[in-house]
Amino acid sequence: MQDLKIWEDKIKEKRKKTNFRDFVKEICSWQPLSFYNIDWKVSRYPKSNRIKIIDDLEFNKKATEQLEKWDLINWANFLKLLSNLWLENWLPRLWHFWETENSTYSETVWAVKNAYLTHLSFYAENILYSFWVSWNAKNVLNSSLVVNNSQEVYNSVWIINSYKIFYSKCIIDSNNIWFSTNLIWCQECILCDDLQNQSFCIKNIKYEKSEYFEKKKEVLKYKKLFSKYSEILSNVGKNINSSNLINSSFSTFCENLENSNYVYQIKNWRNLLLAWNFSWKEWISENIYDNFTTSLNSFDIYWWMWTSPWDNWYCNINSWDFSHIYYSWFLFNCSFCLWCIWLKNKSFCILNKEYEKSEWYELANKIFAQMDSDWILWDFFPWSLNPFYFNDTMAYLIDDSFTKEEVEKDGYMWRDEKIKVDIPENSEIVEVKDLNNFQWYDSNWNWFINPEIMKKVIQDKNWNIYKIVKMEYDFLMKHWLPLPEIHWLDRIKMWFKFN
Repeated sequence: MQDLKIWEDKIKEKRKKTNFRDFVKEICSWQPLSFYNIDWKVSRYPKSNRIKIIDDLEFNKKATEQLEKWDLINWANFLKLLSNLWLENWLPRLWHFWETENSTYSETVWAVKNAYLTHLSFYAENILYSFWVSWNAKNVLNSSLVVNNSQEVYNSVWIINSYKIFYSKCIIDSNNIWFSTNLIWCQECILCDDLQNQSFCIKNIKYEKSEYFEKKKEVLKYKKLFSKYSEILSNVGKNINSSNLINSSFSTFCENLENSNYVYQIKNWRNLLLAWNFSWKEWISENIYDNFTTSLNSFDIYWWMWTSPWDNWYCNINSWDFSHIYYSWFLFNCSFCLWCIWLKNKSFCILNKEYEKSEWYELANKIFAQMDSDWILWDFFPWSLNPFYFNDTMAYLIDDSFTKEEVEKDGYMWRDEKIKVDIPENSEIVEVKDLNNFQWYDSNWNWFINPEIMKKVIQDKNWNIYKIVKMEYDFLMKHWLPLPEIHWLDRIKMWFKFN
């Protein structure tokens, strides 16, 4: 172990100095936001020569059979061997894990019920067009980062333990909030920003309860203004009950963070996006650098995309329950693995081949030494292996200053065509400007949406096409909400900027 520490320390020192834009480009570009129609089936991957796609059920049957064992005849050429291993293994169209029901059109979901075109969610129910909805969240539409018992959430981001939240951002332990940002311990607030423990407020002005509800009724009456209200919301991410934060936003109960956004109860991290610890225990999530999405108690993580509680990870993607993992992807309950893919319950493996402990250490040291001499020891996976369109990933959502020319030069892919993943052929198109023909107040001033809209498809002002599904229709009717006027992917991207 002492020999490995030499290389681990070199990786650590390099990763501690990564600038934020490089972190976003190299890590967040491995998290997709879109879906694709390949051979009339939905996929998290676009069609390309970088991967081979297989149906989920077939993959689950063959996952353990397809693992190749590559001998390190020339250990100095390990990067080429990794590429061969990557290309010769099939990947599932979508990731569906245990206890998932009625969620065929979603990906990376587990213990989820009734999810549609949703990414990276678990222990949740009735989720539509959303990203990272988890920990007993229910009835969430067009939203991101909705966690910890939150329910009835629409067109919002970073919602924690809250109820009935609409068109809002960074709402903690609150309820019945509309068009607001940066609230904690609040209820019944509209068009408010940066409040704590307040109620019956509109534009940060407090009213008597009866007067507030009269004004609320008037504000919510004019559906055409909902989009305008959303646009004028504060785009400044406040840090609530936090200290010593540098270039960080939307961080709550945090300490000593740099370049960190949407973070909850964490300390001593740098270049961190979407991380939280809900245990309310002593701080133990420490020494984390260049990390996208993590939860619960973790430490010593360097250059990682999606983590679960454990320790000592270096340059990895999507693994669970492990320790001392290096440059690997999709590992389950593994330890001391280097350049491995799709392994379960394994230890001391290189390129998916298992070695005796002493032999593994010898080979690992040779590989790390070669990587060090080639100046790639501290790099992430080769960009030429990235199977996603760059402009359909979290990287482009976080920083849209990346140009097509810039990323293609580095080996990433870029999507130019329109996405029509769930649009039936020859559907009748309704333009956004004509949506009022399908929604109105009836004679008793009850909000009504004509169910015929579910038989049409809608074309927004950017010529993108989407449809209204039954789950969405029922939610809009329940809460008297207007029909959405932009494509579902743009709704996921809404307000996800760190200014």
